[in-house]
Amino acid sequence: MPLSPPDPAFLILTREGVDAAARHAGPGRTLLLNPGVASADEIAHLSAAGATVQVLPASLPPALSGQFERTLRELGLDAQRLWIEHPAAATAPPAAPVHAPVHAPEPQALRERVASAAGQFATRATRALHRLRQAGSDRPLLVLPYLGFGNANKLWIKGRVLDEASFREQTGQDSSWSNLVALYRRLESDEVAGARVVAQFDGRRVETVTDSGGYFEFEILPATPLAGGAHRIALELPDWKGADGEPIRASAEAFVPSATARFGIISDIDDTVLWTNVTNKLNMALMMARTNAHTRKPFKGVAAFYRALRDGAGGFDANPLFYVSSSPWHLFGFLVDFLRLQGIPVGPLLLRELGMRDVFKLTKHGNHKLEKIELILSFYPDMQFVLIGDSGEKDPEIYAEIVRRHPRQVRMIYIRNVNPDPMRIEALDKLIEEVSSTGTQLILAPDSVFAASHAAAEGLIAVDRLASVRSDKKDDDKVLSSS
Repeated sequence: MPLSPPDPAFLILTREGVDAAARHAGPGRTLLLNPGVASADEIAHLSAAGATVQVLPASLPPALSGQFERTLRELGLDAQRLWIEHPAAATAPPAAPVHAPVHAPEPQALRERVASAAGQFATRATRALHRLRQAGSDRPLLVLPYLGFGNANKLWIKGRVLDEASFREQTGQDSSWSNLVALYRRLESDEVAGARVVAQFDGRRVETVTDSGGYFEFEILPATPLAGGAHRIALELPDWKGADGEPIRASAEAFVPSATARFGIISDIDDTVLWTNVTNKLNMALMMARTNAHTRKPFKGVAAFYRALRDGAGGFDANPLFYVSSSPWHLFGFLVDFLRLQGIPVGPLLLRELGMRDVFKLTKHGNHKLEKIELILSFYPDMQFVLIGDSGEKDPEIYAEIVRRHPRQVRMIYIRNVNPDPMRIEALDKLIEEVSSTGTQLILAPDSVFAASHAAAEGLIAVDRLASVRSDKKDDDKVLSSS
């Protein structure tokens, strides 16, 4: 199924753009309108003229016009036959679509052009958002808690306070342009700094203040030791009232591993659970804009392999899973929805605090992952972990450093081989040798079936679960071949 309309579509951002579109409307034209720029009568008139009219689920600011197609043009990629209104020239007839020939720039030149284009996009977007924030809003605040975790004596939770309502639910039928708008809405959500947040749990009350990014974080010490399972923490904004006149409230959830757990699993997400092409940030951004949690697919066999690891050799071990990723917290909801829809065990996600300007930058992510993995290990000093990542960026180096610092806490390392570069393979061979000297194995796996076979031989999963991993991989092959 194509990701864009087969005929040229017109993205109309302003009232002036509607007037211009009305002069050129006709059969076969597809018009994508910002909400509120046209009345119901005008939309009916455009439809009667033969145009297909679709109102976007959320507004795209006119200040961003030109940024997406300009970035595509600079990289020699197709703009998918979309005319985008430029408000400064809205009364002129629509310009020709971008159809630059596809070519392959040198890697270093490509990276520089991606960084330059992404920087320009982020700068203009940040200015536009600043103007929107100054304009004010009568929408209520939103407390967005993330999945937390803990042990019998301490819980860790994190969340964010925004002045945006929750995002619209996406479906498998959403168009690529609806996905683009949803991505923009996630990235432009306005944070609220300096808001007091109160957490209450097990008779304890603790308070903090959101930072400049709107984030808050708690370590809660319960009055009595906690059993394994999910625990609810009540959150409140005492200085902000909802429509009912009461303080704005929310509920966070933190997981404590079961006593039956034999080990924990810490997994990367990008290019480990699902393909994102994270080494090419622009392609990653375009993929995110064109798809959603319903239409993205995991690597073949991952769902069954992770379920087998969760269940362990005993079949009911309830081994906890944690996900550490360089993706921004803005994508938390997308990633949780993806895991649930694909039948992959859900666990706490530790993502990265990024401003909009940083989202598409080619930045290093090693320190973030290292810090978050060490945070997890600090809560479970007596538990061993299986670490899962990919060879695309620095997961092997990060995991090797974890082995150096915490050799007794790493049971196994599985690295999905996504980079066939001989120099990268040589570097991995050196890491394999280094890690093996500590008694820990670093396994370079071509796919989930290979990793599952090794895990079964090592007593990490039940041998009879191999068949489900193979079946899962075959089913994924069928889905991919038919799509």
